[in-house]
Amino acid sequence: MSTRYSTAAFNTATLFLRATFGIIMFLDHGLTKLNKFSEQQNVFPDPLHVGHRLSLILVIFSEVVCSLLLVLGLFSRLAACILFIEMALVIFMNFGQPVDKFELALLYGVVYFSLLLTGPGKISVDGMSGR
Repeated sequence: MSTRYSTAAFNTATLFLRATFGIIMFLDHGLTKLNKFSEQQNVFPDPLHVGHRLSLILVIFSEVVCSLLLVLGLFSRLAACILFIEMALVIFMNFGQPVDKFELALLYGVVYFSLLLTGPGKISVDGMSGR
């Protein structure tokens, strides 16, 4: 029941968090939006008032590119920050609704914020390059 942990356990845990949440975001959300781009480009939510199409492009960048960067552990803190901001926007847009409307965004956001704080760990491109 100790509160101590090993460096190997920490690095393995960050790898599992990055890989799991990055792959799920990429496959379940990013690719779906990318494949339905033409259908969604004129109706996608526009919370930043930059246009429906640009909002969709920004979300696809976040969910595809940043998720893959997170899986690799390359520019991990930047990728986690962008993904966290996206999740914060989803939460903000649904605030006041029942929690089930933004529960996934809240869970993803907590993980991305945690990875932003902790970094990718040593089992990553960033970690192996000494960043």
